Amino acid sequence: MSWKPQRTLQEVNAILCAPGSPHELQTRLVDGKLQRVYKNLWPSLRMFWLSSVQQHKDATYVVFENLRYTFGQVFERALKAAAIYRNVYGVCKGDRVAICSRNYPEYLVAFWACHLIGAVSVLANAWSPLDTLVYCLTHTQCKLIIVDSERADRLEPITSKLAREAQTNSFLVIESHEGKGEWAGMKTWDAVFDAYKGDTQTILNEDFEILPEDNAAILFTSGTTGLPKGVLSTQRQYLTNVLNVLVGSRRAALRRGDDIIVPPRGPQKGILISVPLFHVTGSTSLSMLATLTGLKIVLMRKWDVEEANRLIQNEDIGIAGGVPSMVADLTGSSKVCRALASLMFGGSPAPDSLTMRAKQAFPTAVMSQGYGLTETNSVAVGFAGEDYDSRPASCGLPTPVNDIVIMNNDIAVPPGTVGEVWLRGPNIMKGYWRDQVILLQALTEDGWLKTGDLGMVDEEGFLYIRDRMKDIIIRGGENIDSVSVENTLYADDRVSEAAAVGVPDIRLGELVAAVVSIKPGNEEITEASLIKLAQKSLPRFAVPVIVVIQNEPFERTPSGKILKVKLRKVVRDAWEKRANNGPGPKL
Repeated sequence: MSWKPQRTLQEVNAILCAPGSPHELQTRLVDGKLQRVYKNLWPSLRMFWLSSVQQHKDATYVVFENLRYTFGQVFERALKAAAIYRNVYGVCKGDRVAICSRNYPEYLVAFWACHLIGAVSVLANAWSPLDTLVYCLTHTQCKLIIVDSERADRLEPITSKLAREAQTNSFLVIESHEGKGEWAGMKTWDAVFDAYKGDTQTILNEDFEILPEDNAAILFTSGTTGLPKGVLSTQRQYLTNVLNVLVGSRRAALRRGDDIIVPPRGPQKGILISVPLFHVTGSTSLSMLATLTGLKIVLMRKWDVEEANRLIQNEDIGIAGGVPSMVADLTGSSKVCRALASLMFGGSPAPDSLTMRAKQAFPTAVMSQGYGLTETNSVAVGFAGEDYDSRPASCGLPTPVNDIVIMNNDIAVPPGTVGEVWLRGPNIMKGYWRDQVILLQALTEDGWLKTGDLGMVDEEGFLYIRDRMKDIIIRGGENIDSVSVENTLYADDRVSEAAAVGVPDIRLGELVAAVVSIKPGNEEITEASLIKLAQKSLPRFAVPVIVVIQNEPFERTPSGKILKVKLRKVVRDAWEKRANNGPGPKL
């Protein structure tokens, strides 16, 4: 798509960050580093929550199946929970409270209760294997651990041991009616709630002196290459993303020549959150966007495209999206609702072809893309609208408070050159919890985060991610990024998922290989046809020597990233078997 913006990027940024605006900038010393920060940012999550409740008190805040709560109702429950944390379990400012659950309304209650008293919310990955989950809970030494019935079942046999090792005062089980109702060594959330008769207003009347540089939250990395790392963020770092997530759509409006206007009052719109709240896309981006703007949060028990379509229609969903696989499901659904106002991509790179298909399926929706990591509290780079439509291979521009540099062997390289993406800004994590050695490998003294992603910027500053450094395929000295290979395979619309990996080769070191999962009803697709497709657009050395076709979807992390470790074994086994039985396809 070719288009002519009505304003330059410099003009857009000047308007976006004008004095008095939410995105007004200020340079200040933060933790010994000079940082460009948002001048008008809330000082704490407590103040952000109180402000949002005051503005949207009577509006619906969260919907889940047959449950429906207003901002005010969630606030009152969070206020009582905060009083229980403090007065029953001795939780003080800076203490850690773990929440480990699937998405329920009470998850948000438990989260906001932490921040009303300055406790640190530890959002543990509910889908982790038991050993990994126990590691995360003991590593963060949480004074209180809140779980759902499924996690309660798994932890019950080791509750006493875990309590000792994690120095935990108690375990509370939310939504206990969905399980067996009683667990040894645990109490149910409802029972504790009903028994508490204390004054909750003292929580409002007391000044907990929560400062912008105080600890706020710990979220965990995916742990695809080892144990997860606990990413610690301050109040400022976490809240910066609340404004960062607005940048893409506001820049898009300004680039079109429009003004930034407050949406007119009317029927409340919803935002569909189908990604876990323990991931930055769900917590620091989508749920905070809804909390700020008064959108109705609609939660799903698990991802199901037909249920998502029903909710989009019945709950007047204006914003949907998530990881690319979810967007692909919506785009390919026979019951797709075309009235979405916004479709958001995040969590992992979106194939070029998906953006075009999504635009056809949702002609009125503004497409947006965000790039970031757990370590950046989600969005550090992003864009929307025509800029995205005309550059679907890019993930956008840095936000007003973020900087990008591309590094190659300790040298900053010019536009158009691929290297490691480094990011800096006030949303970059404070550190890895109790892991100073790994922190020093990831973060420079002056605040640059080494992302581990390979990418380049163009002359205008738009970022293009090429690969993860560990996923790069090196064939006879040629560096081949898996994204280019995968995008070529996605050009066949029968392909649902594609992953390019390397297989060992005695002479060249590695050869390019791939695995694809196919959409139902496309069993006629062949390896030869996919290799022929790749030959049309890839250089000879980048064409896969083998393409393994499978019917079942890929295994993914909760954040939507494809787990390539298992796929590498699948391809390697297939390649070795083929080598033993005769030569592979000639290219």
